[in-house]
This record gives sequence, C-alpha cells and structure tokens, in this order.
Amino acid sequence: MQTAVLPQAATFAAAGDAIDALDEPAEWQGFSAPVPGRPGMWESWLALTGMHCAACSLTVEDLLSRLPGVDSVQVNGAAALARLTWSPAETRPSRWLAALERAGYGGLPAGDVLAARPRRQAARLLLWRWLVAGFCMMQVMMYALPAYIAQPGDISADIARLLLWASWILTLPVVLFSCTPFFSAAWRDVRNGRIGMDVPVALGVAIAFAASTGVTFSGAAGAGGEVWYDSLTMFVFFLLSGRLLELRLRDRTAGALEDLMRRLPATARRKDAAGAFTSVAVRRLAPGDRVQVLPGEVIPADGTVAAGHSRVDEALLTGESKPLRRGAGQPVVAGSHNLSGVLEVHVLRTGRETRYAGIVALMEQASLEKPRLAQLADRIASPFLLLVLLASAGAALWWWPLGPGHAIGVAVAVLIVTCPCALSLATPAATLAAAGALARRGVLVRRLQALEDCARIDTVLFDKTGTLTQDRFAVTAVVVRTGADPLAVRQQAAALASQSLHPLSRAIAGSFEPGAWVASEVEEVAGRGVRGLLRAGGSDATLAIALGSAGFCAAPEGGSGMQVHLADAGGWLASFALDETLRADAAQAVTELASLGVSVHILSGDRTDAVRRLATRAGILNFRGDCTPEVKLERLQALQQQGRRVAMVGDGLTAGSALARAALSVALGEAVPLARGQADVVVPGGQLLAVAALLRQGRRARRIVRQNLAWAAGYNALCVPLAIAGAMPPWLAGLGMAASSLLVVLNSARLARMTQ
Repeated sequence: MQTAVLPQAATFAAAGDAIDALDEPAEWQGFSAPVPGRPGMWESWLALTGMHCAACSLTVEDLLSRLPGVDSVQVNGAAALARLTWSPAETRPSRWLAALERAGYGGLPAGDVLAARPRRQAARLLLWRWLVAGFCMMQVMMYALPAYIAQPGDISADIARLLLWASWILTLPVVLFSCTPFFSAAWRDVRNGRIGMDVPVALGVAIAFAASTGVTFSGAAGAGGEVWYDSLTMFVFFLLSGRLLELRLRDRTAGALEDLMRRLPATARRKDAAGAFTSVAVRRLAPGDRVQVLPGEVIPADGTVAAGHSRVDEALLTGESKPLRRGAGQPVVAGSHNLSGVLEVHVLRTGRETRYAGIVALMEQASLEKPRLAQLADRIASPFLLLVLLASAGAALWWWPLGPGHAIGVAVAVLIVTCPCALSLATPAATLAAAGALARRGVLVRRLQALEDCARIDTVLFDKTGTLTQDRFAVTAVVVRTGADPLAVRQQAAALASQSLHPLSRAIAGSFEPGAWVASEVEEVAGRGVRGLLRAGGSDATLAIALGSAGFCAAPEGGSGMQVHLADAGGWLASFALDETLRADAAQAVTELASLGVSVHILSGDRTDAVRRLATRAGILNFRGDCTPEVKLERLQALQQQGRRVAMVGDGLTAGSALARAALSVALGEAVPLARGQADVVVPGGQLLAVAALLRQGRRARRIVRQNLAWAAGYNALCVPLAIAGAMPPWLAGLGMAASSLLVVLNSARLARMTQ
C-alpha cells in the first residue's frame, strides 16, 4: 500500500526552525524505534517528496547513507518512504532533512508507519506466499499434464518417475512456506481446544502431501499409485488468492483511517510573547495559543480564525466536498487543509479533544466490531467444522475397501470442499467494504451492525433545530413602504444592523450590503431593538432610524412568523420576514428518502407554526411542534408499536433519549458528546444527503450479504454430497472452495464504490 505524503511536506523541510524541533529526543522518538539486538541504534521512517523515478531512490539512499551517524538507508520509491538506521550519539533528524533539502527533496516524519508496519509486513509476506504458490502450481500442473492426456505406453517409467519427483520438489515450497499460515493457525486452534477453519485445510493439505510423498518415495505401492501435487498446489494458490483479496478489501477501510491519521503535521508555528512565530511540536500546543498556518499546510488544532482569510478543505473530515471560506471569527478544525491564504488560528482544542481525534476513534471502534450475522456465522462454523471432520473420516472408511488411494482422495476432497471460508467471509467482507465507502464520503459508522439496521429502516424522524436547519437566520421576504427606494431601505437596515450582535440583526447585516451608509450614535434597547443615526458617504445630513420589534418601530400589526421592522422619522419604513436557514441539501435529501419508500417526519420543540413553515419548505408532510424530549420518545415508541423501523436523526441536544431508543441513530454535525456516544452513525459535516446515502448503502449491503450467504449455502449443499460420493477429485474440490471464497470477496468489493 502506498503511503500518502502530506501536502505540507515540501514546506516542512524549507523551515529550518521546524526541522530543528525534531532534534529533541521526545520528538524523534515519536517516529522512531530501537533496533532489536543493536543497543544505541534506532530506525526512523521518513515520507519523501520530490521522488520521480528509480534513480531518485538511489540518489536519496546515497545521499543519506554518507551522513555521519547513519548506518544504513533503504528507500522505497513506489511508496516514497525511507528507512534509516542511525545512532543518536552521532546525528540528529535535522541533518537528514537539511541534506534532503539541499538535494532538492523533502522529508516528513512518518511515525504512523511504525504503527502500520506489522500489518504491512504481514500483507507483504502473504503476497510472497501467494506468488510462490502460483509459480509452483503452474510448474506442477505442467508436469502433471502428460499423466492426464497421455495414452498407455506414451510415457516411459523413467520419465514418469522424473515428472513425479519434479512435482514433489516444487510442492515442497508450497507446503513449507505458502501453507505456513494454515498450519500455524490450525495448531493454535487445536492447542486451544477449538476447531477453526484452518484445521480441515491444514489436515487436507497434510494428508494429501503425506500420501503423495509415500507414493513418490515407494513407487506405486501403498496408496494406490495416486498423487495430488497438482490439486494441492492449486488449492493453496486459490485459497491464498481469496485471502489476499480479503486483506486488500480490509485495507480499503483501514486506508480511510490511515488517511485521517496522517493529516496532522509534526510541528506548528506558535506565536510567542514577542509576537514572533517559532516552531514547536503539535503535541505541545495548548488552548489559547496562536498558530500560523500557511497555504498548503494542515491545520493542527481546532480553533477559530484570529486573522487572515482563506479557503479550507474539510472534505475528508466533514464530507463537505467544496472548499469553505474562512475568515476572522470563523471555526476551523484539525486535519483540514488550508488552501489559499495565510491564517492565524486561535487554538481552542488540541490532541484527543479535537473533532479529528474523535473521528479517528470512531473509525477505530467500527473496524473492530462484528455484525450479528458475522457472529452467527462464527458460532455455526465450529460445529460445522466438526461435522466436516467426521464426514471426511466416514467417507474414507466407506471407500477404503475399494482402495486406499481412492479413499484418501475422497477424504481430502471432503476436507477441502467443505471449508466454510465463504460462509465466514459473506458478512464481514460486505460490511467492511460498505463502511469503508461511507467513511470516504464522510459518514462514520460506529457499529457495523448499524448497516444491517439501515436496510430495514422505513421511517426517519428528524429533529429540526441544528439538524434540518443551520444555526443562523435568513431574510425570506421584505415589504417596503410605498414610495420608498427598496435598495436604499435594505442598505440602511444593513448599516444599522451591523452595529448589533443580536442574531436577527446579524442575519439582516449578512443578507444586504450597507452601501455608502454609515451608522453612528447607535443605542441598543434590550428586548426591543436598536436605533441610531445614518449618514450617507460624503454627506453631513443624518437620518434617525430604528430597527426592531413592531412596537419599537410603530409597525402595523399582522403577518406571521418572525419579523423585524425598520422605521424613520416618518414612521414605519419596512418589514423583514426571517426564518431559520434550511440546510441547502434538506429538500433533496427528503426527495431521495421518499424515493426509497421512507416516511419522513419532523419532531421539534419549536412552535408549531415555525415547524410548519420549515416542513413546507423542506417538502415534509408529517411534522409536530412543541415536543419535549419525553414527547419525542413517546412518538418514536408509538411508531415502533405500529411495526415501523425508525431511524432518529438529530444533534442530541433534545433528542438524546430518542436517539438511544431508535433502531438506527444518526448524529449530525457538531453533535453533543451524549449524542455521539449513543449514535450508531456520525456525520461530522452535517450533510443531510448522507442519510439517504446511508440507507441506500445499507440496502445494497444487505442484498450483497444475502447473495453471499445464498452462494455459500448452495455451494456446500451441491458440492459436499458430490465429494462424499467420490465424484469430485481433490483438485476440483480445491478449485471450488477457492472460487467460492473469491466470488464472495469480489461480490463484496462492489460495495466499495458508491454511485450516489
């Protein structure tokens, strides 16, 4: 798997103070490890930039290996990774990075490689086992082919013996190297008193090889003259092929987690007491610090923009595909990319307190969970495997009178063909692929079981505030006094509203430009409104004006909903109708849910009139206002008593109990910790379209799982009787078993792509 390199890697090496920070033992030990058996020596990993060809790898190796204190260097050009063995008594990381910079390359500590290394090594070793099995299988089949097609007398006894010995020699690496995982796992299971899926596999391989070896060493005597080298190597190759594909599929989910874990930089530029920015390790940042983030760098902590303007990419963290504009006072999150301008960020949360850390923790939890169907398959597998062993032994006894060779072949075929690999892969392969695809879209599945629940959902309950709406108001309509200039009225309202911090004033100020109007002598009257003087640019004339409630502005009574009025010396001037800002994708999300046959409801604690207006705008027919948390829970339970499978979508502020009782709970956006702890699925970006995508993916996963289970069950129902009846030779049994596992994995891999 190729390791992603952070976009800020090139700028990292260019900042001398940044690389100097890594010379402290507490810092370089974060991406290094002691070399076993070599006291005083350490190995470190660097992610490289500027690598373009194989020659670059040789250049970097030669460059770093000539540095004092560096014992050895290995560079992987494809992965853009360098591994250095070095002595801390003679050198420091800053010297390596400075040398790379002088040569036109860049380097970044890749501490996460150490955590991923055992898995990477296991994957690489499995690949080698597969390659060895594949090469030997082809050669053995080539030597076995004459025995299948030759007529009696076509092959002399000497040539037949030579081909037999060549097959035995080529099968040895497969048994001793490629089959090691099966034998070690089987021995571990037997030692622990249980029967795992590798037990019949190891037993079948051992019996087939032992019987074939007996024939090879003693001639045709003792086992009926039959050998199964071709069947054995083919079986091992296809079985390893299935496991390799399964591992790649799991890596897709793990890769989404690793993409997140690699996003934080090693260092950040923190503002000191003198106002200068100095490089410090990210782990040393604390709430209240000010950090500078340059274009192309990753934001190191949650906070707000203290100075500067830029566009920020939060796609991997929030699912928001478009870059977001960020300026003074606006929030930014750790792990997001600063794309254009220089930002000065006021740090609010660091380390484990950031949203970034929470997302990583959720994905780690999901990757370790097993759905109910997978747990059921695991429970069934053990007694099933015991029956397999008994059936194999019984078949051998039944066929023994007709010849030991045939009896052993039948026993091996039964052991191989009935391996429940496909059954055990059916559910986890599908759910992991589905969860990985959702994670790449910004939807974090905390429980893999939730994917099964998604498939049965027929009703979705939405909370309103903070879920269907954003945390701000918007102007929906403007009514102006007859004869007044509508543009001037809007500008005057914006100029006065910009001097107030009230949410409704901020909505008006954000909706219109003040033009040339400037407010002065502004006075805010609590609970009523704001008033002051307005002056047009370049003029000394002033206009007394007020913005606020109907009584404050002498506005006529009437109208429904939330209104703010504007008045001048002549009385009422204009009225502004405001409402909560519906999320941009709310109406489309409701339409997509309806297309899935899902009934959509709103349960809100807001006034019924406000809920009705918002439901109309979103296209939702079922709504209820004035709901306390208890009423929301009662309504959910009433729907469940009607046989509905209900999903609850909210931010947890007033829907915590309903989230806990729903068949599926989805926490959106900046959900409070209670909701995140109870939710089955978290959508950090607050994208409502993700709810429909989640249900659609859940239904796809259920369909794929059912196909996998049907195939696994049908395969065993067809092939087991054939194997016991002696109608399926070991090579065909191996091919069928491997093909069944491959089909399950490939079928599940379709879930890794989400078309909508």
